[in-house]
Amino acid sequence: MGFFDKIKAGLKKTRDSITGQINSMLHAFTKIDEELFEELEELLVMADVGMNTATEICDTLRARVKERGITDPNEIMTLLQEVVTEMVSGDNELHLDTQPSVILVIGVNGVGKTTTIGKLASRLKKEGKSVILGAADTFRAAAIEQLEVWAERADVPIIKHAEGADPAAVVYDTISAAKARHADVVICDTAGRLHNKKNLMDELSKISRIIDKGLPGCSKEVLLVLDATTGQNAVNQAREFKEAAGLTGIVLTKLDGTAKGGVVLAIHRDLGLPVKFIGVGEQVDDLQPFDAEGFARALFERRPEA
Repeated sequence: MGFFDKIKAGLKKTRDSITGQINSMLHAFTKIDEELFEELEELLVMADVGMNTATEICDTLRARVKERGITDPNEIMTLLQEVVTEMVSGDNELHLDTQPSVILVIGVNGVGKTTTIGKLASRLKKEGKSVILGAADTFRAAAIEQLEVWAERADVPIIKHAEGADPAAVVYDTISAAKARHADVVICDTAGRLHNKKNLMDELSKISRIIDKGLPGCSKEVLLVLDATTGQNAVNQAREFKEAAGLTGIVLTKLDGTAKGGVVLAIHRDLGLPVKFIGVGEQVDDLQPFDAEGFARALFERRPEA
């Protein structure tokens, strides 16, 4: 099953509620006017796009409708896909150009951080890369044990210390093991606490210094895992972590349930952060590289009038 099909299936509940409402609204209009754009903007906000992003989308639609002389309301959905594709397009690739390269993964409890690491490790291994995991989230209860389970599933080695150990020490040992074993990629499960931003920044700064000293000039990705079902709260988390952690991208999970999906647009527009992967299920292969066009098609698929 390809990206479009997985996202389409994952967003089915949302499409029934949000896309269905937009289609119904468009069918109710016989002309394109300001009332149509106002209703569309309200529906986009309901889809977790955010007020500013919804306004920008509608402003762009107004301009293109005028430029192209579009008069049929039913053409708005196709135009909406076009605008959204452009909005979320960009550098969505992982940059792993050195041996080893490092991926730091951050996320609060319950977002699917450990699961994402396991799926990412499995994906990279299938691509022919050797991967080693570092259990550097040493303060969350059961984090190490959960990562061990995923390391076994992905059939990759894991470096761990005791619960409560210094996370930077775990990263140091993981890097040392990666160099000794000539691993291609190091993936470290790192801090996910927001209650004290200074401590978080200090911890991540220490980890960065360890990486820079042990692997000078290495490729490094800092990925934040967010739960798509939390809507605008996910945007707020991303804003806090971006300030504290120097993020390079987002992994958006739980798009297989009630998530509305529009949070992708809000994160991309408001924070300038690319979504690198999307989680659309519980299976090991349900972590999909983000594809802007496929996502826009799945989120705003035009439907014929019933």
